[in-house]
Amino acid sequence: MKRLDLYYNLFSARALFIAGILIMPALLFNPSTEFRVFQFLFFLVLAFLCGKRTNPVLTLLIIIFIVTFNLFVPYGYVLYSFGGFKITSGALTAGVHRAFTLSALVMLSKVTIREDLRIPGAFGEILGESLRIFSILMNRKIRITGKNVILEIDSLMLELSKETKSQETSLEVLKTKTKPLGYVIVIIVFILSWLPWFLRSDNFLCIFQNC
Repeated sequence: MKRLDLYYNLFSARALFIAGILIMPALLFNPSTEFRVFQFLFFLVLAFLCGKRTNPVLTLLIIIFIVTFNLFVPYGYVLYSFGGFKITSGALTAGVHRAFTLSALVMLSKVTIREDLRIPGAFGEILGESLRIFSILMNRKIRITGKNVILEIDSLMLELSKETKSQETSLEVLKTKTKPLGYVIVIIVFILSWLPWFLRSDNFLCIFQNC
């Protein structure tokens, strides 16, 4: 809990949200699969340092599912062949690329979306409420056995509603302002998040060639 306490005391929810918006293009606009894997690992470490729960088994299963699903649309060089099923270089690369992009976005959201986020305006209120529910879902264990899916989902929604209301009352007291050390950490994280994009040779050369 010590890491989680520091996470709530050093940063404001709005500062984290803005940082997440600014960091997101560094992931989405970077075409390098290797760097997206690096960014996923980086955000995973950040989630751990913030004291956020992560389910490595579920994360691995999602990655495997997305990669496997992409293999059904083969293109590129054939790497392996099992009967009529072919594993091609293009499909495998695309699957890994998409899988780690989604996983990295999930880890980034764990760090930058917090339950006490408040966005002004009517649209901001709706968006903030949706993000708070998403944050609660990402930081708790969800058990749906499949015996009665509708009742279990309904029960989950009722629990989330109660949890959201109780958190709203408790979070009214929590109005954290970002500390100077928090700003320093956010700036360092921002630079490290964009570093893979600048390390790509063509982007790096464009800085000097004004292209």
